[in-house]
Amino acid sequence: MIASLCGFFNKNQLLKKQAGSANIVKALFVFSLVSLIVMSLSRIGLSIWQADRVNDAQGWGYILGQGLRVDIASICWIYGIAALGTVVFAGEHIVGRVWLVILRVWLTLGLWILVFLEASTPSFIAEYGFRPNRLYVEYLIYPKEVLSMLWAGRKAELILSSLITIGTLSGGWWLSGRLTQKMTYPTWYWRPVLAVLVIVVTLLGARSSLGHRPLNPSLVAFSNDPLVNSLVLNSSFSLMFAISQMNNEEDASKAYGKLSADKIIDIVRRESGRPMEAFTSTEIPTLSFNQASYSGKPKNLVIILQESLGARFVGSLGGLPLTPNIDELAQQGWFFENLYATGTRSVRGIEAITTGFTPTPARAVVKLGKSQTGFFTIADLLKQHGYETQFIYGGESHFDNMRSFFLGNGFTNIVDQGDYKNPAFIASWGVSDEDLLMRADEEFSRMHKQGQPFFSLVFSSSNHDPFEFPDNRIELYEQPQYTMHNAVKYADYAVGEFFKKAKQSQYWQDTIFLLVADHDSRVSGSDLVPVSRFRIPGLILGEGIDAKRDSRVTSQIDMAPTLLSLMGISDRYPMLGRDLTQVPSDWKGRAMMQYDKNFGLLEGNQVTILQPELPAESFTYDFASEHLIPRTLDEKQAETALGWALWGSLAYNKMLFKTGDNTPVADNNVKKVSR
Repeated sequence: MIASLCGFFNKNQLLKKQAGSANIVKALFVFSLVSLIVMSLSRIGLSIWQADRVNDAQGWGYILGQGLRVDIASICWIYGIAALGTVVFAGEHIVGRVWLVILRVWLTLGLWILVFLEASTPSFIAEYGFRPNRLYVEYLIYPKEVLSMLWAGRKAELILSSLITIGTLSGGWWLSGRLTQKMTYPTWYWRPVLAVLVIVVTLLGARSSLGHRPLNPSLVAFSNDPLVNSLVLNSSFSLMFAISQMNNEEDASKAYGKLSADKIIDIVRRESGRPMEAFTSTEIPTLSFNQASYSGKPKNLVIILQESLGARFVGSLGGLPLTPNIDELAQQGWFFENLYATGTRSVRGIEAITTGFTPTPARAVVKLGKSQTGFFTIADLLKQHGYETQFIYGGESHFDNMRSFFLGNGFTNIVDQGDYKNPAFIASWGVSDEDLLMRADEEFSRMHKQGQPFFSLVFSSSNHDPFEFPDNRIELYEQPQYTMHNAVKYADYAVGEFFKKAKQSQYWQDTIFLLVADHDSRVSGSDLVPVSRFRIPGLILGEGIDAKRDSRVTSQIDMAPTLLSLMGISDRYPMLGRDLTQVPSDWKGRAMMQYDKNFGLLEGNQVTILQPELPAESFTYDFASEHLIPRTLDEKQAETALGWALWGSLAYNKMLFKTGDNTPVADNNVKKVSR
């Protein structure tokens, strides 16, 4: 685009001034060329780094060819507006001089964004398995936590990014100054013609398609490996596309296709395992009465949500020998061997465990606006049964909007970092897990002594990058101390110490405990949905809970209905997860997983995956090799998967997921404990 304009200007002698070897068109051309080189070299380097997966996908030619197409489109988006502004505003008048400054800033910042995003891409891929997406932006709203995490565990990356920023900004500013020293401008009567030409070329280049839809990630996807598909893109395009989709993320039908609301409701009611006559509400279509399997005095509930504890770290699930305490506890309670998380973020795990809500391509409801009050949670339900409902966290509860969501939806008591007196250890994300769990023990003892039934969600944080924990607690698995594997072992140590105390406590016999992970760490893989990386430990413990290993495929959304049943809470609620104490013996199991924009439904060993703007695909999951084997599309399962995927968006947008009487949590019921 820029090169053609440059030739047009020079050949036709349309410039008001002929003096000077540099002009604005040349500046735009040089910055476009530099940007193109940066993105291409980055793609080549990333592809070489992931050569095994690129080879498996036979993708070298496609990645480089289509990657160039994406880069050209990105350049048109970034510099096309600058070209248009130059045609319209450039000149020797005051507006022209102001525009010259704006242009230099534009060129410099545009180049910096491209370079910085490409430089940070390897670390993002290592953590999440594909190029930067909306998670890149979501973390930026928590600068304190993120900067402390980076400084504690990634000093080299932080220093390198600072050097890259300084070098790119200073270099870009110097280069833009050199290239715009002696300006040449088009005469006034040519400006409208050139403006139209710039608009047409920019739009054609940016769309990169004459079809109904402009260039998008689905249009250049060619592999079942999400990482390989993301290599075709550049990180600027990937990030900007993800941001643009956030405005529409509440509606999954825009990604996967449409079904009528009645059809969606029929599917999820049927798949819930409840009889159709159990659903009697038109206002809340999934509301049903659920009879508890336990009929004694209702019990307390404690959910210990473990940060990033995937099955691959748990010895009793065939993982690394990092969890001796959990492995021992697994022999004493109801242990789930094939439990799957619904997503890859903590808020998604919180969403599933505390609300039983199904995953969507949108952000978890913890962070969405319409769900900040009046949204169903088990805390709200138990509060109506007279329970004190509590969230205990070692960090700052405002992170990921947890505090707002919890206080608006039934939690009446929050303990966070500011409430710990003289903690043993403070890390980047808050106090250590042993501080957290010892404080939890104090809270449980207090409430039990007061005769107060309670529900507590306890959320750990030690097993989180930069993996900091106190010295002399464990025998290190590896050197240096602050590594993921050592942090897992420390988190297991803290759990073991807590249950030693809990078993000796007075509240033990009256309490049901769930020890479960929010998600695995650094989820990635060569499948459209890396199913094995969604597998997590889940263990229900307590007086009267029989010891058994459960090999059925289960989901995080099944935990809340099962716990309420074990507690002795019979009531109406809109959750669609199964009460695992009452499912038929021939039930083959079901789990659903959201991996970025891909939605997977696993039933037994049969999987169907939905992708944005692409046909559904069906697979058989090989539990031994932990890979998906393609099979003919299962149209029935594909429709079921679509119903599950669309239900969350429908329920959120229409505010259908709420308690039976829709009683909001009053502000005067909220209290913050500080002891």
